Amino acid sequence: MDMFDVKDTDLFDLEEESFDTVVESDITFTGKIRFAKPFMIRGKIKGSIDATSDLVIDSGAVVEADIHADRVLVKGKLKGNVVAKKMVFVTASGSLEGDITSEQVVLEPGSKFTGKCTMVK
Repeated sequence: MDMFDVKDTDLFDLEEESFDTVVESDITFTGKIRFAKPFMIRGKIKGSIDATSDLVIDSGAVVEADIHADRVLVKGKLKGNVVAKKMVFVTASGSLEGDITSEQVVLEPGSKFTGKCTMVK
């Protein structure tokens, strides 16, 4: 039993086909994004993200946005404040510069985080 059992959450099991929308690596977008189904970012996003679902920021992605979502998985670079209903998970390859407010926060060894962290029930 290792302490990273949280990895067993289905957020890590989602295959690319599970995502209705994938912003590919060659896409740069500026503006407001709203979505209700799992969403993956591989490109560059600047603006704000408002979601009632899961967000995955893939390892090559660069995101500069304030985020409201259910669960946020950060494998790439994120600059902005995150409010997640259930969980924020920053993997070893991920970096987050901004404040986190969530029920559960996981920072993997090797990840980079600069900001304030507030855990709420």
